[in-house]
Amino acid sequence: MIAFTLNGAPAQAEGGTTLLHALRGECGLSGPRFGCGAEACGACHVLLDGESRPSCALPVEAAAGRSVVTVEGLDGRLAAAFAREQAGQCGFCLSGILVSAAALLARVPQPDEDAVRAALQPHLCRCGAQNRMLRAVLAA
Repeated sequence: MIAFTLNGAPAQAEGGTTLLHALRGECGLSGPRFGCGAEACGACHVLLDGESRPSCALPVEAAAGRSVVTVEGLDGRLAAAFAREQAGQCGFCLSGILVSAAALLARVPQPDEDAVRAALQPHLCRCGAQNRMLRAVLAA
């Protein structure tokens, strides 16, 4: 069993799988999503020791003894800002975007527009809500 901290609580998962599959399966979370499986879309991002990382191809063993935070473990401030700005339509990509935005705000509490764009660049969104997402992160 691989032991790690998940959203502030102790967690365990069987080895030999990806972190994403462990989170969605054994840990019962639905926030991180499987999009591409190639670390290219951003839907699976989680915070690993405070850094936004894709979890779809990351072995669960990489989380051993570390802190993992999913969208379910965020404080809600960003989600509220996204709701105020109507910054999501289908919502599929939002969990990864919220995680990456939280990582940015932890490092840079008042980022400029370029910093937000850079932080969200790895995330694919087909809904066209990127400008509203940008405004939401800046407002948060």
